[in-house]
Parts: sequence; structure tokens; C-alpha cells
Amino acid sequence: MSTVTKKELIDRIAESEGCKRVLVKRIIQNFLDSIVDELSSGNRLEFRDFGVFESRIRASREAQNPKTMDKVFVPAKRTVKFKVGRVLKMRLDASPPTIDEATGLAIDPGAQPDGKASAGG
Repeated sequence: MSTVTKKELIDRIAESEGCKRVLVKRIIQNFLDSIVDELSSGNRLEFRDFGVFESRIRASREAQNPKTMDKVFVPAKRTVKFKVGRVLKMRLDASPPTIDEATGLAIDPGAQPDGKASAGG
């Protein structure tokens, strides 16, 4: 599994659509800013077949410091929940990950034994 950055996505989209990178960057940033604005306002965002983002309030609770075993109050906070949509779920289910038995983590199918990704990916 590899990490794809916003810059890499912008470059891919600009190249595939034949648009200037600056324009694509502005559109992507505006899109992300809009998502943040809506979620921080408590709104629900639904992208058909992709998924649903919802802002949720996590209740305050009493936790325990594992080092000192002291009780600690954890205040309520807002979090984001994402529910996978139908098409995304089908795509994820169609390509189950290979699991490394030693670590229990997913293995990147394009990775070389030395940990470097292949040139094709």
C-alpha cells in the first residue's frame, strides 16, 4: 500500500484532463475547503456510490492513563464518520488485500522485497 498525496492527485488530474495544474489545484482546494466548511457546520455530505461523511459528537467520558492508572476526564469532541458507498465497497471487495502473516498488515502488490515500489506503480 502506498500513500498518494494531494499534489500527486492534482498532477494526475491535470495531465489526464489536459488542464493547467494551477487550475486543478484551485478546484481541488476549493472542494476540500467546502467539505471542511460543511462538516464543521454539522452538515452531512453524501456522494452517491462513493460514501457519506457525517459530523458526530463523541460524548465526554472518563478514561484511564495506562502509565499511572489515574482517572482522566476526556471532554466531548466532534469527529467525522465515513460510511462507504455501494460502488466504492464493490471495488474494495473485488480486490482483497494480501496480508503479511508476520505483521498482519496489508502488503503492497507493487512493492519489491527490499521495500521499494515497482516502477510501474
